[in-house]
Amino acid sequence: MAFKFLKNPYSGLLAGWKFLLSFRKREWSLKDYPIIVRKQRDSRQIWGKTVRWTVPAYDARVVNWWTLMGSGDTAEAAMEKLRERFDSARENRPSMPRPGTQVPLEFASQERIAANSALANEFLQSVLEHGEAWISDESSLWDFASGHSLDDYYAKIRSLYGVDVSDIPGGNVADILERIAQSKQKEVEAGGKP
Repeated sequence: MAFKFLKNPYSGLLAGWKFLLSFRKREWSLKDYPIIVRKQRDSRQIWGKTVRWTVPAYDARVVNWWTLMGSGDTAEAAMEKLRERFDSARENRPSMPRPGTQVPLEFASQERIAANSALANEFLQSVLEHGEAWISDESSLWDFASGHSLDDYYAKIRSLYGVDVSDIPGGNVADILERIAQSKQKEVEAGGKP
């Protein structure tokens, strides 16, 4: 997706205005937040590689809340997706941030990935074909897939590690690494080479 994180002067003014208006009430709905809807361009190239999907035509996001966004083929569809994600955030957060304020990024845990860090590094290079990437306990093979299937990854994992992981829900990387590590441990216990 060709997306520029440039500071738009309009978004700063909108955020400031919504921030000031937020002091008029204690509970905020989506319409109280500064929202920008824009048409995206579909480059078909990400990091120099051709991708197999198209970028949705529209993007709707809350200014200064980098993870709260929606996209769709129309501006209305993008707003509807944003509304769904806003409602989900409202249900799952202890409190909602004041409109217009900067919402810090929250990173998922890496405890399970760290438990198999050497294997994770090897997996990144040999299976995912990335030199470096940030992987959390919630990361999925889908985060790295450029198609509509994970079959190529499953075949590569079977070939390299001799383990079938096609039944792991969502292709969760932490679950996959744990299964590979368990398989290697069983080989060691059986007297084989890891």
